[in-house]
Amino acid sequence: MGVSVAADQAPRYAPGMLIHQDSLRVTSHGRGTIELTREVEAIVAASGVTSGVATVFVQHTSASLIVCENADPAVRRDLEAWFARAVPDGDPLFEHTAEGPDDMPAHVRSALTQTSLSIPVRETRLGLGTWQGIYLYEHRRAPHARRVSVTVIGA
Repeated sequence: MGVSVAADQAPRYAPGMLIHQDSLRVTSHGRGTIELTREVEAIVAASGVTSGVATVFVQHTSASLIVCENADPAVRRDLEAWFARAVPDGDPLFEHTAEGPDDMPAHVRSALTQTSLSIPVRETRLGLGTWQGIYLYEHRRAPHARRVSVTVIGA
């Protein structure tokens, strides 16, 4: 069964609608969070969009994206402590262990968080709250190169 779009249902864009795509390459140092707010903000500023939405997507299954408090790093440490208790490495429950004892827990952590974020764009800036930041959350213990796609749509 295929999916098709009828000619009269083809996507239409309002005059002046802008679509801008870019990507970030992020190298982690192993499990933990890396703030991406400034990098995503720079892509939004370069897009020319003054009002719209930014979609941030990590192209991996053992890393995720979170919006988290950026004022106190203890928040992210506490989040990691909770995950260590909820989804421990080497849990005998898991069958998928070919890539090591942290691989399947990394997939579960990713499924419990998010691989995509949608953030409003207002006056050419991300519409985040005062203490909010965008973070890549690496769930594997070893360093990894991660690719994050950013799409900005609006006028």
